[in-house]
Amino acid sequence: MEKQPLPADNEMTGAAASEVNIYAEEQSQEASPEPAARAGWNSKMEYFLAQVGFSVGLGNVWRFPYLCHQNGGGAFLLLYVLLMLIVGIPLFFLELAAGQAIRQGSIGVWKYISPKLAGIGYSSCVVCFFVALYYNVILAWSIFYLGNSFQFPLPWQDCPEQGNVTVQECKKSSATSYFWYRKALDITDSIDEMGSFNIYIVCCLLVAWTVVCLGMFKGIKTSVKVMYFSSIFPYVVLFCFLIRGLLLDGASEGITFMFYPRLEIWGDIQVWRQAATQVFFALGLGFGSIIAYSSYNPKNNNCHRDAFTVSFINFLTSVLATLVVFAVLGFRAKKNVTDCIESGNVDENLMPNFNHSNPSSMSVKDYRAWFQLHGNSTPAYLTDCDLEKEMQKGVEGTGLAFIAFTEAMTHLPGSPFWSALFFLMLLNLGLSTMFGTMEGILAPLTDRFKTLANNKTKFTIFSCIVGFVIGLLFTQRCGNYFVSMFDDYSATLPLIIVVVFETFSVSWLYGADRFLDDIEGMLGWRPSVVYKYLWKYICLLAMLGLLGATTIRMFIKRPTYMAWNQERASEETLDYPGWALAVLALLIIFAMLPVPLALIHAVLQGRTTQTSRELETVHYSVVNTDDKCETPMSDMSDLNHGNGYAEVKYSC
Repeated sequence: MEKQPLPADNEMTGAAASEVNIYAEEQSQEASPEPAARAGWNSKMEYFLAQVGFSVGLGNVWRFPYLCHQNGGGAFLLLYVLLMLIVGIPLFFLELAAGQAIRQGSIGVWKYISPKLAGIGYSSCVVCFFVALYYNVILAWSIFYLGNSFQFPLPWQDCPEQGNVTVQECKKSSATSYFWYRKALDITDSIDEMGSFNIYIVCCLLVAWTVVCLGMFKGIKTSVKVMYFSSIFPYVVLFCFLIRGLLLDGASEGITFMFYPRLEIWGDIQVWRQAATQVFFALGLGFGSIIAYSSYNPKNNNCHRDAFTVSFINFLTSVLATLVVFAVLGFRAKKNVTDCIESGNVDENLMPNFNHSNPSSMSVKDYRAWFQLHGNSTPAYLTDCDLEKEMQKGVEGTGLAFIAFTEAMTHLPGSPFWSALFFLMLLNLGLSTMFGTMEGILAPLTDRFKTLANNKTKFTIFSCIVGFVIGLLFTQRCGNYFVSMFDDYSATLPLIIVVVFETFSVSWLYGADRFLDDIEGMLGWRPSVVYKYLWKYICLLAMLGLLGATTIRMFIKRPTYMAWNQERASEETLDYPGWALAVLALLIIFAMLPVPLALIHAVLQGRTTQTSRELETVHYSVVNTDDKCETPMSDMSDLNHGNGYAEVKYSC
């Protein structure tokens, strides 16, 4: 494969010439003027907020805390930092440098390195589209809860009654679970039961797509104005929740559960897989959004420093969110365990020291110590009242935000205020990520196709309309199951494969040394040679290992999902039916299909071009003359307009 250097300021290549501001291989730190056809950030702060806003999302608030708690607490944190340093930051730096150097979206970047690699960029666009479809549904749920937060008491604080009888589904579960599954989603018992559209969620989804469309209306010039609020506001809320949470009874127990180190988990390959996946998605690798945002930078921007800064802020945000989550969940768990002890009505003969006039005087530790000794001889209505089991209830994904956290807020004074603040924070976190995801779709396509570039506003509106129409799939009563399907499978494998191709293309096909040379010409100094070995070996092998572990796990263990059983009022694990597995396979295949198609297209096009050139070299005629003819000349009147060659004749 022919290798070419990254663009220089005095070179314009093909269709990208009008769009790309290419940099010179010089040591100067002075920026060259930006081309009029390419927008740029007004300031470094705008770019920084955009990158942080994209990488810091809902996963930092509800995915990272769950993984941290389930996989060894402090031990998982150490493992996460290790993988962030040797895999996450080097790959993040690679994408930043590629976008900033070539000044194109993901399609243009990989097509420039080699036309055979253009499919990588198209696959990134497809995956971004899949993610945008279900991600905006989560924003719609947040809007629904935000609208319901302006009530006192909160509508999920108490179980409703029909007549004078409490609704059984709520009584068997909890008020927050009932509101989530029955009022918000009106969910079916399985993915096989489609159900009708939920009109409230449909309206909220329309609002979510409208906000995204307005934010992306004029490209980064409008979206960045929204990001000033959407990127900063979540940190204000997190600090407010942290201060409030640390003052709650049970906060110390919750934080202890989070950070208690269990180093034995390092021997579990699944923990490594989960940590690597979290690093992978936390930084947004493979989406093309990092490349798109970086492509608007001046050529001498210090993208190396940006890679470390954004990654560090992302990690600190995850830790901050985890502290907040487990301080509040510790309070919730302590409240539930205390209620469990108080409702036990322990017989004085069984526990003489129990003060019936003040049940809360007995500590959870004392009660559990007594229960372990006398539990076998106690009545059936007495339970262990385990604080850790309470901590583990509903702390994953949507269950954390819409069940566990909402329940904790009902116990806080001024609960509507804290509820509105929390869901407004989720909405802003989701919006900043959605802007980056949409930029990962719009920027590469408008860079690649001139017609779309000339009608970018119309294309943005059209994309949002299509996203809303297809997103109606997730607003059915079974829509939550499709959200889980897309979240678990539509992005994971394709994105890992995309990053594998990216890393291999830069480090082996283009050459890691040459890429470092280009970065040196761009920044004026050469990054450490360590990156060469990280890209060529460590990162590539880590991605292949993650890909292999994820694929093997899918084949060994049949994909499952959590369903809500209305009769039992509890969650149950169900296997995906055959048709759903077919949909999963199609999602993965469709996301990866552009890679081989672009490769085949480039190969066929190359052969066609080569054959055409071979024909052109022999497409001329020679007129035999006598010996008096001496001077050859081209008769321009007989120019073959099909191939641009003139027939060579001899004049006598």
